[in-house]
Amino acid sequence: MPARRHPTARQMRLGIELRRLREAAGLKATEAANLLGTTSVQISQIESGIAGVSEQRVRRLAANYACEEAELIDALSAMATDRTRGWWEEYRGQLPTPFLDLAELEHHSTYRSDAEFMIIPGLLQTEDYARAVFSSRVPGLPEEELDLRVRHRMQRKIILLGSAPTAYQVVIHEAALRIRVGDRATSRAQLAWLLELSEADHITVRVIPFELDGFGGNWNAMMLAGGALPRLDTGTRDAPDGVGFIDSEAQLHVLRTLFRKLEGMSIDATHSRDLIHALSREL
Repeated sequence: MPARRHPTARQMRLGIELRRLREAAGLKATEAANLLGTTSVQISQIESGIAGVSEQRVRRLAANYACEEAELIDALSAMATDRTRGWWEEYRGQLPTPFLDLAELEHHSTYRSDAEFMIIPGLLQTEDYARAVFSSRVPGLPEEELDLRVRHRMQRKIILLGSAPTAYQVVIHEAALRIRVGDRATSRAQLAWLLELSEADHITVRVIPFELDGFGGNWNAMMLAGGALPRLDTGTRDAPDGVGFIDSEAQLHVLRTLFRKLEGMSIDATHSRDLIHALSREL
């Protein structure tokens, strides 16, 4: 298979998982190459996502790595043979790659969880609210790119509003509900849309109220996307140096623990809707 110039995050994740299997087997790249009758350079390219790998080779590698997890092997084989060219591809070369990688990740996710403390999560934003969020960027974006980012964000909603919606759980701090992003009309419309979405069976919205004791305030926005297996989940957590995908088991364990803590801090879905409704009437 020809080398890729710009592998996607999903393609790189496949390579990472194959490397982890090799290292768990205690094999070097040269030894893995001998098993396939190829070179260590080719193994390195596969493990970095630069080179594709066939289902046959995935299964041969797994067998030689003494991996007996049938579900994992099937999931990795599916990743290797996936040729999806989703709607996000129309933005390639126009928006930063992480935008495309996030849309691809969401497309393949078995569930999505978000936690936000200062703004409404992107998947739940109205067009006007999203435009206000992107407009606050410093330095400002050219109008053309601003339009592209807003349109991309609106198209991401397909995982919630499409024919086969993804289960979605979100925890939002009351601060995010009260902060006016844009003008009063934008904020009012955003809360109304949030209320409408929260009525869907596959969407659970929970709110952390201001009255909660011991919140601490040292939380960062987080996301968790379900993979075919829990070990193939992917997360993100905002940090001063930007946001990157999290895929190590230790970090995923931390994210899952943090989400459980946040759920314990929040009020249930019914009372959360009541609070959102009350706040919308104040605007």
